[in-house]
Amino acid sequence: MAKLDDQALDTLFRGARTFNHYTDRPVDETVLHDIWDLMKWGPTSANQLPARIVWCVSQESRDRLAACCTGANPDKVRAAPVTAIIGMDREFHQYLPELFPHTDAKSWFDGNAELRAASAFRNSSLQGAYLILAARALGLDTGPMSGFDAGAVDKAFFAETPSVTANFIATLGYGDTDTLHPRSPRPDFAKFNRIA
Repeated sequence: MAKLDDQALDTLFRGARTFNHYTDRPVDETVLHDIWDLMKWGPTSANQLPARIVWCVSQESRDRLAACCTGANPDKVRAAPVTAIIGMDREFHQYLPELFPHTDAKSWFDGNAELRAASAFRNSSLQGAYLILAARALGLDTGPMSGFDAGAVDKAFFAETPSVTANFIATLGYGDTDTLHPRSPRPDFAKFNRIA
């Protein structure tokens, strides 16, 4: 694979910011499909793909989600054009015969709810990160957050699928750069890394 140029790296990482406020520009629903069509290619263990996403686009759904949020997050969710709920399916293994067909991966998880829960959390978190990168690659800004009542979100959005629970949420839109704070520090390699 070819190395990305500096402009692409800036879009995905160095120049990208977490946004709490967005412009009035709407997000076309086709872009949400485009995000999925990119993020689904990101690797997960045994191609588990446990993330289940609810895209809150209507004001009604954003208000319902905002009611489950804490701190300053309700206002952020209400005002954003879209907020994605990244859920995790603890019964993801039921799809492994289709998604990982070359071996009996489903049997690895049958009868082991603890392993399924840990794997669903880990891999849906990866998929949530892929969602953020895909959104940035497509020209959107994001604001991931975890300040919400997960039980309330599950009841409001995943009641019909009890094996799915909320992992985290992320607002999406076209960020209002006038509202950004100065960027927080990012340390050099030596501070948090070591090569063994």
